[in-house]
Amino acid sequence: MKKSILTLLTLFLSFFSEAQSTQWVNEHQYPNCIQIQNDSVRVVLDPNVGGRVLVYEKNGKNVLWVNEKMDGMLWDDSLSKFEVSAGRFDIGPEKTTPKRNQLFKGKWTAEIVDQSTAKLTSIVDPLLEVQLVRVFKLSPNSSQLSCTQTIINKSAKAKSLAHWGRTFVKGGGICYVPLNPYSRLPKGYALYNKNPRNSIDINPAEEENIVAFDSLLVIKGKPSRPKFVMDSDKGWIAYSSKNDLLFLKTFEISTDKVYGDVIGNSISVWYYENEKCELEPIGPLELIGPNQEVSYTENWYLFDYPFKSENASAPNEVLNKISPLL
Repeated sequence: MKKSILTLLTLFLSFFSEAQSTQWVNEHQYPNCIQIQNDSVRVVLDPNVGGRVLVYEKNGKNVLWVNEKMDGMLWDDSLSKFEVSAGRFDIGPEKTTPKRNQLFKGKWTAEIVDQSTAKLTSIVDPLLEVQLVRVFKLSPNSSQLSCTQTIINKSAKAKSLAHWGRTFVKGGGICYVPLNPYSRLPKGYALYNKNPRNSIDINPAEEENIVAFDSLLVIKGKPSRPKFVMDSDKGWIAYSSKNDLLFLKTFEISTDKVYGDVIGNSISVWYYENEKCELEPIGPLELIGPNQEVSYTENWYLFDYPFKSENASAPNEVLNKISPLL
């Protein structure tokens, strides 16, 4: 009896080991990337450019937008233009944090922690005197990818900073964002204007590709202006991609901390043409003392889900799909 139980346990561990693995790979012409995978989901982390998620795919389909023209290219400060694509992370606030090219575009170090976990670590930015650490953990039996960013203050004075997720997904899909019923904004969201640049329309006119329900904003196609900001009180964003994937991010919303962007928004979306869409959870402003650190976690999920344009006007099917995780 004991022998049979031991045999079953050995078979189970063998199956688990085969289904869940972490290894070094080359991806999009970048060396020394880390791949974490289970039986249906594959994640690739790239330390070569900004410590990003380069691949987040289910059954061979990557939900992230990758600029393949940049494959294998590395940033240095002599380049006037260098685009970072795919699953980017950053720190803010957007309008007051100094440039941080070393953190956002530069080279990081990578470490495999175990068969489900990897860690990426930046240099200490010479201007900000801040170091970032990102830990990624893939569930062995689901699509859940936990992404935790830690901001470490390496300077002798306090820093006021916040987490900023800046994930590019494939364009032309449908974006779902919960609205705050007690928002300071008349419609629960605002749009950045193209002209004058950086001015904000806090009460935008209705338009065909933007549908605002009582508690939900749906962006169903190219809007007149790409940048949305929302003071949402719910910690999630969902995106129905044209390659038949439904992407969900969940994260914490703080009710007792200040949000540091211009209108105190906790979420931003940048829906650019039909090429790409940027999903941006924004953490609260944190006062980080010398040699102190703060962390913030996003949880990512992927579902197989046929793209249906009619779900822009009747989103209940999508909401029912993601509701167990909210």
